[in-house]
Amino acid sequence: MPRKIRQLIADLRKNGFCLAAGRGKGSHRMFFDPETDVLVEICGHDGDDAKSYLEKHIKQKIEEAKQKRGEV
Repeated sequence: MPRKIRQLIADLRKNGFCLAAGRGKGSHRMFFDPETDVLVEICGHDGDDAKSYLEKHIKQKIEEAKQKRGEV
């Protein structure tokens, strides 16, 4: 069963990402990690099912931010 967009956003927030003010149009939202300047864009509304490629992309960006912080 695919995860929901809101679950991906929760993962991002848990890993230190913040919503970038004024970025994104419609259902597109941009999140960034203030410590590492890693950006990630999420498309879709909170209740939508996340596409598998989006889940992979979010996971990669979280790992990238952890590596830049030296956590891994």
